[in-house]
Amino acid sequence: MANFFKSFFSSKSEAPEAEKQKNDKRNFEILKYDGLRAQRMGRADYAVKCFTEALALEEDFETQGYLSQLYIQMGEFDKALELLHRMAELEPHMTSTFLALANVYFIREEYTEMTTAARAAIELESENAVAHFLLAKAEKGNREEIQAIASLTKAIVLKEDFTEARLLRAEILLDMQQGKEAREDIDAILTAQPEEEAALLLLARLREMAGNAEAAEADYRRIIELNPFNEQAYLQMGKLYITQKKPGEAIELFDEAIELNPNFAAAYHERGLAKLLNGDKDGSVEDMKKALELNPKDAQLTGQFDNQSVKSTNVLGL
Repeated sequence: MANFFKSFFSSKSEAPEAEKQKNDKRNFEILKYDGLRAQRMGRADYAVKCFTEALALEEDFETQGYLSQLYIQMGEFDKALELLHRMAELEPHMTSTFLALANVYFIREEYTEMTTAARAAIELESENAVAHFLLAKAEKGNREEIQAIASLTKAIVLKEDFTEARLLRAEILLDMQQGKEAREDIDAILTAQPEEEAALLLLARLREMAGNAEAAEADYRRIIELNPFNEQAYLQMGKLYITQKKPGEAIELFDEAIELNPNFAAAYHERGLAKLLNGDKDGSVEDMKKALELNPKDAQLTGQFDNQSVKSTNVLGL
């Protein structure tokens, strides 16, 4: 009889808790679904609210992943990192979490932490080409060019058509003045994708290094024909004109670039140099100020305005 009453009262006291768990589970599913629907509709703010409230009810790995992606899209990198690290604790065997961590650290330019995340992904999945690619990006950020080339080579061995890895390896090789080796990657890309703009930019840069300015200019013009909004092509061709002491051509080119994008800070900066070379000091000052106004944090621009005229005069022989 004692056992009966013990069982009866125990069941009665547990019923409310069981009901609460059932309600929490139902509410969790509703909030998660609403968050996904809001995300698809572009309502990031509401999606974040739904996912956050869902996670308050249940620490669900998948929902954490959705929320971390939203935080990344919104530029809330601290919150994204906090979630991703928690996900790594909950499911330490998931390579995708460490790849996501590496990408966030890349955005933040925190290359030591990025290296750690990429290596963790490689430990879990040694044949993951993306993990080796991300490790190479971290190594490049840490100025470890030789290691970066080795990591990129590994990535390309694992995935022969890995265009991004070949582009990065070619870029690093060009920085190291290894034009012949860089050309192999550039040619491989352009053979498969003749209109790959990034590869054409590298080819033009390679030709500049070889002293073939005419061919480089033709490459830049081809890129602009393919994509009139490729800012890097305008920038590099304008710099080429400045190097050749053709300020008029450079100014015309940068005029066109700025007309397409009035907020193109680097174009104002380079046009300022071209105007200085062309004897228009007032116009040069105006463009330099505009460049700094548009992008005051750019290392290429910040701190150079005050001495730019002197520096440019010395370099250009004016």
